[in-house]
Amino acid sequence: MLGVPDWPGHIAGQHVDVRLTADDGYQTERSFSIASPPEQATVALTVERIDGGEVSPYLTEELCVGDQLELRGPFTSYFVWRNGDGGPLLLIAGGPGLVPLMAMLRHRAANSSRVEARVLVSARSLDDALYRDELAELARDGLVVHFTFTRDPPPNWRGFARRIDAEMFRTVGPSPRRRPRIFVCGPTTFVEQAAELLVQLGHEPDAIRTERFGPSG
Repeated sequence: MLGVPDWPGHIAGQHVDVRLTADDGYQTERSFSIASPPEQATVALTVERIDGGEVSPYLTEELCVGDQLELRGPFTSYFVWRNGDGGPLLLIAGGPGLVPLMAMLRHRAANSSRVEARVLVSARSLDDALYRDELAELARDGLVVHFTFTRDPPPNWRGFARRIDAEMFRTVGPSPRRRPRIFVCGPTTFVEQAAELLVQLGHEPDAIRTERFGPSG
């Protein structure tokens, strides 16, 4: 959690840039999706530690209470969802791509929204699936949650255990006839494949919002 003086507020789905400055003046910057809902006063980021990275090891291992960071943003007006936008809502996440989608789900929960919402999370294994406990709690309030494990499914797992495909999207729903609002976030190849499959199934391209990430430069 970050306390940001004069924080202008954000919309669920937006991101910020975090800039670090070394003692010798060297600077590096990375973008991180905001995980917290707009209703929360502090800004929450979920950071995946990248071995050999310049920013994530510091944020996950060295950053202490009272340390200061330079934040820019929030950014993006395209990949956002407000409770008033309605639904049905279909959220598709590849790995850490779940982070901005969680901001949307937390925003939905904070407003006691009855907007129909479904989330499909693709992860390599159970340990790689973020927010499992929180998603289980949200599922008690009407959220439909699906997981697919691409490498190491849990023992006795009866759900999806493969990479995303058209049949999976048909099962998860909703159908194109209902014109759901769709948000897809994850690695570039995952997002491109998901968007292509959704269009092939009959979803309107304009209804599909995508956010992708790749290796840091």
